[in-house]
Amino acid sequence: MIERFSQTDDGAGELAVVLLPTKATYAPADHVRIEVLGLTGDGALSVWSLGEHVATVPVHGPGDVDLGTLPVGTYGVELNLVVTAGRDAAGGAGADVPSARTAVEVASDVRARLRYGFVADYAPGRAVSGVAELVRRLHLTGVQLYDWAYRHADLVGGGENYTDALDRPVSLDTVRRLIAAIRAAGARSFGYAAVYGVGRAEWSRWEHAALLTPTGQPYGLADFLSLVDPAEPSWLEHFTEDLAASIHAAGLDGFHLDQYGYPKRAIRADGALVDVADSFVTLIQAVRDRLPDSHLVFNNVNDFPTWRTGSSGQDGVYIEVWEPHLTLGSLGQVVTRARAVGAGKPVVIAAYQHVYESASTPESDLATAFTMATLFSHGATHLLAGDGDRILVDPYYVRNHTMESSTAALLQRWYDFLVEHDALLMNPSVTEVTGAYAGAYNDDADVTYPHAAVSGDAATGAVWRRISRAGDALVVHLINLVGQKDTQWDAPRLPVGDPGPGTLRVRRTGPRLPRVRVADPSTTPRLVDVPVVADGDHAVAQLPAPHVWQLVVIDDGVLVNWAGV
Repeated sequence: MIERFSQTDDGAGELAVVLLPTKATYAPADHVRIEVLGLTGDGALSVWSLGEHVATVPVHGPGDVDLGTLPVGTYGVELNLVVTAGRDAAGGAGADVPSARTAVEVASDVRARLRYGFVADYAPGRAVSGVAELVRRLHLTGVQLYDWAYRHADLVGGGENYTDALDRPVSLDTVRRLIAAIRAAGARSFGYAAVYGVGRAEWSRWEHAALLTPTGQPYGLADFLSLVDPAEPSWLEHFTEDLAASIHAAGLDGFHLDQYGYPKRAIRADGALVDVADSFVTLIQAVRDRLPDSHLVFNNVNDFPTWRTGSSGQDGVYIEVWEPHLTLGSLGQVVTRARAVGAGKPVVIAAYQHVYESASTPESDLATAFTMATLFSHGATHLLAGDGDRILVDPYYVRNHTMESSTAALLQRWYDFLVEHDALLMNPSVTEVTGAYAGAYNDDADVTYPHAAVSGDAATGAVWRRISRAGDALVVHLINLVGQKDTQWDAPRLPVGDPGPGTLRVRRTGPRLPRVRVADPSTTPRLVDVPVVADGDHAVAQLPAPHVWQLVVIDDGVLVNWAGV
């Protein structure tokens, strides 16, 4: 069950009321329902759309609250408690006190977004409720069922109960119950399947399709898998039929198609020269043709070969990053490339936070916050959380890390922020415009601080400033690297430094002043207005100091009548 904690990025927490959507995402015809946990009095749920109030619904104690149907979009939901006379801080005769928050998504296309989680435990009889709760809590739309299958080249050949290739117990009953629970929570289940890995027991059947090293040995993974050409015709026919059999046996919604990043080119056992990037594209298309309704995600290990597979017939652009992609700036570059070739598909980055294994939780939580700030602000999501209360610290998902309460609260707050501000972050039409707007030559929009420099790159000691365009609005992303000695995403973070309040200077479009609003997942989760004053052809707004990441939205003033100007 979900622990009822509320805290900031420094890990300090206390017991609190919890809001939990009944589903990770809702269809347009669905009634949006919020489960209220831990409430002992009366209150009201207020619904917000990018900082604009939409509705208020009364709440009387714990239970499900029906918000009715909502238009397609994403929303923040806040609980205000009705405080009786003598109990509010001002001593008045009753007040509304913000107590808890969540977010909801109403979507007409379930493939348009991929907020990804994982499961790695299929032991007989395991409880599945924690997985479903995490799906709802973090609004996960897809869950990877990692190492659920019998063997890499024989996915469902083990019967109802078996041990996987690394001797972990698997019950197909547990797999089915997990799939059902995930589906009921509003998400999809993707079965892990390596596209070219063959174990020792099956190798004699497939060694004719082997990809060979220059010395003539099959490429492999550790000592238990050898690799074949994923597009070799007989393997391709077997693999696609094995996937189809998996859907029949377990009820999967789709597949996570995995590879290991090598080789890029190789000689096949029959002497053919194989460009593995081309083979991957052939395989993805073959799976799409065989399973037209399945959701498919292919792993571009270390960005290979995103440039070829990004536009292929899959439902997301997924990249597992390793060296040399070690810095926050390199993460942003990976996302930017993926969005450029992805034809509007959602982008997911698997950036495993090994830091939790070697550093304190507060230091590691801050590392995760900077990773999420970078990915979310560039328009990608992060594969990190799953299995109810775990986060990934290793590519073998079984070696995961149990969340502490501070980590759980951090993820909930940041995923709420991600969903609530989806239109400003994840929409495929959002465009990077920093180079066209910022800096002295452009003089269109920029920020300064009294105690820190501003940089267009992720630089230590500076505020990393980027600008994007979302519809008619400018969105300024401010990631606070003040006080940090490096910009690695998988390293302990020092306490966040204080650059002081920011001064935003933006060129006016017309006689009216622009509207400027700010939000910050650590301090101000909903967009709020800040004062704006005229300064000739420019407007100036004072911004609160950012914590890890501050989002600033600039809307042009309304041009209603130019007469007499």
